[in-house]
Amino acid sequence: MGVKGFVEGGVASIIAGCSTHPLDLIKVRMQLQGEKGRPAPAQQPIHALRPAFAFHSHSASATMMAPPPHVVAAPPRAGPISVGVKIFQTEGVKALFSGVSATVLRQTLYSTTRMGLYDILKTKWSDPESGNLPLGQKILAGLIAGGVGAAVGNPADVAMVRMQADGRLPEAQRRNYKNVVDAISRMAKQEGVTSLWRGSGLTVNRAMIVTASQLASYDQIKEAILERHVMADGLGTHVTASFAAGFVASVASNPVDVIKTRVMNMKVEAGREPPYTGALDCALKTVKAEGPMALYKGFIPTISRQGPFTVVLFVTLEQLRKVFKEF
Repeated sequence: MGVKGFVEGGVASIIAGCSTHPLDLIKVRMQLQGEKGRPAPAQQPIHALRPAFAFHSHSASATMMAPPPHVVAAPPRAGPISVGVKIFQTEGVKALFSGVSATVLRQTLYSTTRMGLYDILKTKWSDPESGNLPLGQKILAGLIAGGVGAAVGNPADVAMVRMQADGRLPEAQRRNYKNVVDAISRMAKQEGVTSLWRGSGLTVNRAMIVTASQLASYDQIKEAILERHVMADGLGTHVTASFAAGFVASVASNPVDVIKTRVMNMKVEAGREPPYTGALDCALKTVKAEGPMALYKGFIPTISRQGPFTVVLFVTLEQLRKVFKEF
């Protein structure tokens, strides 16, 4: 297959990524719901209004301590539809495509690499006579391809998460990146080049899980459908196998995706302790503060995005394979 596999996988991934970008943005916003802000400064004593005692702060009757800061109850968690409607109402329809330039770059780097490498490994390891590959080796090929692709595409991934999340911040705290090039250059200048690989361990882990579950399950389900003559090798088979693969990938990757999103989006300020020291710290704080099901925040938009994304990805890929078959 060689270069052709990279081209086919890259083009299909870019088309799928752009067409489902609003769903991905909603997923990111939902995953950031419930994050704790920094604690407010300690309250100072409030003097009583009676002039006779105004200057005697030691007197119990003269001063009143401000009531201890109470924890403000978090607003109810919004669903994907309400999150999407709120973005549309407060930020405009254009906001639904915030970070789409980063999506294009991410798919160009990450997905082109993983799709092409998986295709090469699958072809190399398949049985020469039957052309089949055991499920275990498909998963291994997916793990390798996903890990390499994620390492290549991490800067674009960080930029995409930040651009998608920017609209939820107060105006004074927004980064207001113009595009993915501006985002990457400003991160490198303001936070150092290493910031471009912030959360890279999580990105690699997630990509390995997604690629192994998505690509391996698609091939396995497609083979099972064809072997049992449930459907012919056509659009129906491709849609069925790809949607099932999208569901498997969503279930497997959502917890890592939540942690990855929060680590990449955290704002690190000079002289202040970062919100999270790493992936494990983020996971523990998230579960402690919000419960274990917080790791499945955004699952509905995840499957709502992963399903269509995977369908568009593999249907487009199968059509491209037919077009480029003679090349």
